[in-house]
Amino acid sequence: MTGLELTTDVLVVGGGPAATWAALKAAQAGADVILADKGYCGTSGATASSGTGVWYVPPETAAREAAMASREALGGFLADRRWMARVLDQTYAGMNELATAGRYPFPAGPDGRQLRNGLQGPEYMRRMRIRVQRAGARILDHSPVTELLTDPSGAVAGAGGHQRQAGRPYRVRAGAVVLATGGCAFLSGALGCNVNTGDGALFAAEAGAELSGMEFSNAYGIAPEGTSVTKTAFYSFATFYREDDTVLEGAASQGGRSVIARTLLSEKVYCRLDRADPAARQAMRLAQPNFFLTFDRLGIDPFTQRFAVTLLAEGTVRGTGGIRIAGDDCSTTVPGLYAAGDAATRELICGGFTGGGSHNAAWAISSGTWAGQGAARHARSLGVRAGTRRLAAAGGAGLRPTGTPGPADGFRDVITAVQAQVLPYEKNYLRHGEQLTASLRVLDSVWQDLRATLHAEGGDVVRARQASAMAAHARWMYAAALARTETRGMAKRLDFPTQDPRQHHRIVTGGLDRVWTRPEPLTTTADVPMEVAS
Repeated sequence: MTGLELTTDVLVVGGGPAATWAALKAAQAGADVILADKGYCGTSGATASSGTGVWYVPPETAAREAAMASREALGGFLADRRWMARVLDQTYAGMNELATAGRYPFPAGPDGRQLRNGLQGPEYMRRMRIRVQRAGARILDHSPVTELLTDPSGAVAGAGGHQRQAGRPYRVRAGAVVLATGGCAFLSGALGCNVNTGDGALFAAEAGAELSGMEFSNAYGIAPEGTSVTKTAFYSFATFYREDDTVLEGAASQGGRSVIARTLLSEKVYCRLDRADPAARQAMRLAQPNFFLTFDRLGIDPFTQRFAVTLLAEGTVRGTGGIRIAGDDCSTTVPGLYAAGDAATRELICGGFTGGGSHNAAWAISSGTWAGQGAARHARSLGVRAGTRRLAAAGGAGLRPTGTPGPADGFRDVITAVQAQVLPYEKNYLRHGEQLTASLRVLDSVWQDLRATLHAEGGDVVRARQASAMAAHARWMYAAALARTETRGMAKRLDFPTQDPRQHHRIVTGGLDRVWTRPEPLTTTADVPMEVAS
């Protein structure tokens, strides 16, 4: 079948907040822009399916200082204050722009001022799609990218993919590419996260980019058993119980999730949101109506009736690891390639700990803005050369097997094998060196087999690549976790339960057939005024 051939200055891969901010800002910078989304831009992904808080802090010295200090210890003191300040400035500007140019209907507080520290995901993403289109960018919905394209120098020069509804392959020649594909939740079923399979990290690694912070990848969200809504913040109002209705001591949404995980290995865990007073109950329903939709359908009052809970893996969607950032414009170590949002590491502002919303949402706005503008500058610097470069496909696993191709649905077995190593609490959440080593050995074998035999045709190529990305993601995670022989941030080791001052560094990782890691010393930067991008 004949494929679609397109040419643009900037190609943005993804469709969530980071991708739409990148496309918007690249277009506003004068670039011709194409945004390619795996789903329908504006409705798919973790943000579009829920509400989110935002790290929005007025430019007041005391408030900014408190905002930066609040997470430093939790993140193991791996964050960079210069980047924190940049993100606070850019997020403040971006949210204000959303209120004015985007006309987002922020609610008003008692004093009549708009409250700009939160967003309703569906409305936010609906407006961002409109803004991207009005800026002149072209949107390719239901068009997952499956690999990057490079020029003879190794610079990224576009991408190829598959258009699901048209049933055809496509290729985009581009001056620069922004990967804003989200993190990896391993198809765990967490709401909005089943498009987040780590594709961007695989594409980046195949082009030669590095990753960082992949040990900070064992995020699990609390959800009612059998459901998908992981709004863990509301469980700060919960009391957790054993099956016999006695209080589960030490269990909590923050600092006590490991107790829940251990207990779930042998019995059910229940909870009630019985610590919320009437005012809090009303505010919670207004802030996150979708959180209560499940309970309403089940006929459960979560404030007075107990219900069983589970933990769903959210991986690097809520963890901090991702593609390593090499410049202030969110460039990577590969020319022409930029990363933003959950696909990029958030260590720069979170260190080794994050969660849902807040810093994640702020990072999406800021990194998306910088990556879009940086990509536009890079494309402009190429001039006419961008459209004449010879292109080569960078994709490997799941596309071009090195041995005899196996069955066309082999991706199913790969997904099952990877999930068996990354979803169980006793392997990924309650980490121990012996188990990490055993799981990594299995995952290395899975990778060797899929690299030799995994292939697919038509739309199944997307599934084969997703399976390959999940396998690669899991190997980077566990290799980095084994390299950090301490407990720091959310990278907790049962066999190394304390923080080691000698390991106050980041861990960079990469590689495909052979995964490698190396420590990266932290650099200190003087406080300097930062220019906010418009």
